[in-house]
Amino acid sequence: MLKISNTVTLADWEIDLQFIRAQGAGGQNVNKVSSAVHLRFDINRSTLPAYYKERLLAFNDQRISKEGVIVIKAQQFRTQEKNIDDALNRLKDLIVKAGYQPKKRKPTKPSRSSQRKRMDKKTQRGQIKRMRGKVDL
Repeated sequence: MLKISNTVTLADWEIDLQFIRAQGAGGQNVNKVSSAVHLRFDINRSTLPAYYKERLLAFNDQRISKEGVIVIKAQQFRTQEKNIDDALNRLKDLIVKAGYQPKKRKPTKPSRSSQRKRMDKKTQRGQIKRMRGKVDL
């Protein structure tokens, strides 16, 4: 069971783990042991709340297929257990990121004093530039 937040959890049957041989260096071990993990998570079939599903499907992420399946490949570590933990943490981070909603921006007006200061600085700067011109005698 993967706990996303206090109210959202994922059951084990929702997450499909497949073990494959890792790519890259590792000596003789890399050819014998299937330590890499392919994690598959079907968004549409899951028990996630509708809000999370909509946000995940709207993401422009290469790990999410057009059918709504998240595929995460974890092969950073040499042991299967660490790769499983890594894949589950990356899935959790993705779902938490989908659940985050930024605060709405409230448009505000600049204060009168800030407007006045801005205009004073502009006129002062203009006077400095005016002083750089040719001198009439």
